[in-house]
Amino acid sequence: MKSNQKLFVLFWLKKSKATTDGTAPVYARITVDGLTDEISTGLKAPIDYWDSKTKTIFQSWPKAKTANQKIRQVEYDLERHFLLLQEQHECVTPQMLKISFTGKSPSSKKDAVKQAQQAAGQTLLDAFDTFISKFEEQVNQQKRDGGTLRQWRTARRKVAAFLSHHYRRRDLGLKDIEPGFAEDFYDYLTIHTSDPVAEVTAKKHVKRVRQIIKPAVIRKVITANPLDTFNCSAPEKEVQPLEMHQVEAIYRKHLTIPRIIEVRDAFIFQCFTGFAYQDIYNLTTRNIVKVGTRNEQWLVKERGKTQVSQPVPILPIVAELIDKYKNHPYRKMTGRLIPVNSNYRYNVYLKELADICGISFDGITISKQEFNTHLARHTFAHIMLNNGIPLEDLSKMMGHKSVRTTQRYARVNKARISENISKVKEKLFTKSGKLRAVK
Repeated sequence: MKSNQKLFVLFWLKKSKATTDGTAPVYARITVDGLTDEISTGLKAPIDYWDSKTKTIFQSWPKAKTANQKIRQVEYDLERHFLLLQEQHECVTPQMLKISFTGKSPSSKKDAVKQAQQAAGQTLLDAFDTFISKFEEQVNQQKRDGGTLRQWRTARRKVAAFLSHHYRRRDLGLKDIEPGFAEDFYDYLTIHTSDPVAEVTAKKHVKRVRQIIKPAVIRKVITANPLDTFNCSAPEKEVQPLEMHQVEAIYRKHLTIPRIIEVRDAFIFQCFTGFAYQDIYNLTTRNIVKVGTRNEQWLVKERGKTQVSQPVPILPIVAELIDKYKNHPYRKMTGRLIPVNSNYRYNVYLKELADICGISFDGITISKQEFNTHLARHTFAHIMLNNGIPLEDLSKMMGHKSVRTTQRYARVNKARISENISKVKEKLFTKSGKLRAVK
């Protein structure tokens, strides 16, 4: 009676249970058909010695050899128990494996409910946990953004709170979700919670839930996504980029505070490369490549958000900044091209920079909320488009999967409109304003 299910085991450090001696317990996350559960290995490891890529302990820790052997033994034992369960059952759940491995029956009503839910089918929060677990791995491998991971965790917390408020339940089976779920969740987020969010934010959370459910449709756990009928789209807010004279004002501003100088340099770097925060943060000398017969230097990196290659020729101002920091301690310590703060600090210091430089739009001081790292990316698109770079080339440089995405960044400035309309005016009309005769 052997099933064809597959077991995946992931070891991780539960930092939320870290102790004062700097160690944290090692847990095993077991996944079967998208369902997950956790098992304590009984091991504790120093946080500073944990290798998040190999899921083992660095050999430089004195007890590493013994601890890593224990981790491998736990993995072997889990696989052995899983094979035995497959011989006895058509469908094996993580909860069944946990009970078999630990020798303990469900220790609480919550565990018993979870076992029943897993036997019946995946739950919504299970699906969230599986998705977040995979996303964490991608963040550890610097393939996805930590800020986006926080958004997914926030979405999970809000869904859990909604289930408790609306259904009086800890979780909900995917098969039990009805189309009305989306509208009820949206109303909860915008009206019924003690901390309501904006409508556009609520729609984003509904959209995340819809994305979480999608794999269950692909695996035929459910026949259709019950949230597909809900309209998650919202009017996109137009981002007004900086004009070239504003970028120049920031670039030439005399500054004396080192942290503001470094933030200014990082922002200018972004304005002339188009890299998002996550990508500029991870740029190293390995991303500098020579292209073509003239050996032009380009920055080439796989974009963290889309995994699409982003090739950008190095302009003189960017080369100047790369050279400026070649002997900087940050470069020597991390190998990264320029010093970049955490996203939070970067944005805080940018607002300080905006105050110092007196940046304004059409005579109105720019909103501090709008002056952020992503404004530089919009500014790059604006500068390139208004200096003759075709939309298709810009799309490639920005690492977009589709030109349609790039079009959202397209904003032609008034000077270019005026210049182009002058050409049309000269072609169609005489100096006195009379329409020219068609030749």
